[in-house]
Amino acid sequence: MARFAEPMSRLIEELRKLPGIGTKSAQRLAFHVLRSSAEDAEALARAIRELKQHLRLCSVCNNITDVDPCGYCTNPTRNQRLVCVLEEPTNIATIEKTRNYNGVYHVLHGTLSPIGGVGPEQLRIANLLTRLGEVDEVIVATSPTTEGEATAGYLAAEMRRAKPELKITRIATGVPAGSDIEYADEVTMSRAMEGRREF
Repeated sequence: MARFAEPMSRLIEELRKLPGIGTKSAQRLAFHVLRSSAEDAEALARAIRELKQHLRLCSVCNNITDVDPCGYCTNPTRNQRLVCVLEEPTNIATIEKTRNYNGVYHVLHGTLSPIGGVGPEQLRIANLLTRLGEVDEVIVATSPTTEGEATAGYLAAEMRRAKPELKITRIATGVPAGSDIEYADEVTMSRAMEGRREF
């Protein structure tokens, strides 16, 4: 890596930690910040600080929120007896785009990955199991990847153990196998939700 002044090198190194940002992209971003006005740089720094200070996880569903419980969990027009389980908070927007789902959510913040060192204890499963008493159906909407399928199978077994009469469904394969639901379009995601099947 080229030698830069220490503040520039430090910023480049921090930017490289972001997903999808390599050395060249980090350098471009760092030089963009350098060329920006002091006000723009301060606004960026303030936005990052406020994000860390004011956002937290919903105590019910683990969505990222600035109020606890989040707006989905407290919305009286949503079906609280229907829960859609997702890998990441970003997946909620994909489901919401379909305009067909009116239940609530549960975010795991990842999938099982023995190779990556992610076991059940690293996922947010415990508070899902405690919610089941008031739930009629759980839709498992993990991505159709190896990890997503393993997570879906594990969750189904745990939920059946906790509440045998619970209806557990899996999104249909309108979402291509091996892909991430975050990138599914509205029609594909809508079909996947409508064609869900029971585990």
